[in-house]
Amino acid sequence: MAQQVEAKVGSLGYLGIGVKDMAAWRDFAANVLGLMVAGEGSDGATLLRMDEMSRRFMVHPSGEDDVIFAGFEVSGKAQMEALEAKLNKGGVETTRATDDEKKARAVVDMIHCKDPAGLRIEIFYGPKVMFDQPFHSTRPISGFQTGEHGLGHIVLTVPDMKAARHFYEDQLGFLISDYISMELAPKFSIDLVFLHCNPRHHTLALAPIALPKRLFHFMLQLNNLDDVGSTHDLVKSRGIKLGMDLGKHTNDHMVSFYMQSPSGFEVEYGWGARQIDDATWHVTQHTSGSIWGHKRAG
Repeated sequence: MAQQVEAKVGSLGYLGIGVKDMAAWRDFAANVLGLMVAGEGSDGATLLRMDEMSRRFMVHPSGEDDVIFAGFEVSGKAQMEALEAKLNKGGVETTRATDDEKKARAVVDMIHCKDPAGLRIEIFYGPKVMFDQPFHSTRPISGFQTGEHGLGHIVLTVPDMKAARHFYEDQLGFLISDYISMELAPKFSIDLVFLHCNPRHHTLALAPIALPKRLFHFMLQLNNLDDVGSTHDLVKSRGIKLGMDLGKHTNDHMVSFYMQSPSGFEVEYGWGARQIDDATWHVTQHTSGSIWGHKRAG
């Protein structure tokens, strides 16, 4: 009997970001975040590395100052085709990548579609890896937690939470980690849902708020707490605006801080998040985002 192929994404493989100020982004990525600028792709995007993969971020001079695509990895051709069939059956139109698109992403194959808010979602397998040319940060940091966990996590603002949850949970196969209901002002609160597709506590979180940008923040997880502390000092010394100061989250227990990127959305820089084992994990809800700290700047 043939083994049934699981139709779900495995990790967040890469992000595409459209920006206005490419020079500011190259400086921020390399000299603050500690990413490795790895030249240009075939489509002119600046490539940023954080591990053995040839690109984790592709920065395009297209001016949106926002995420323009998100790439989710699956393990192989059968998994991609199973997910393609599942999406099509659910009424989501998918498109096979052209040779030029596959070259730009450096993948063996890829399909793409749109989420309910119009964000381009790419599902790929066979990324180019470069063990023969190891990742080297321009900063004295120990590196990032990636591997099966993917590059980190993203928080997206969505105008229709029901539609977004149906797409990401029922069609892409994300599982619920937990919920946070936060009061942002008297009589005004938002309910966020946190989703996982591997042991990382969450690869995706959805926020039902209408903002000009789709991307609320992305997160990078460091291998050492000292990397977070030294970068926090660097951010303050360079006068980069903090979004939230150092703190520890209630749900994933990550110690982190948030800084403003040159595009205006935030980057969470953290360490120490707990992981999920689906065999034992229980979904919970929280009414605060942090155990301590994470005070909003200004």
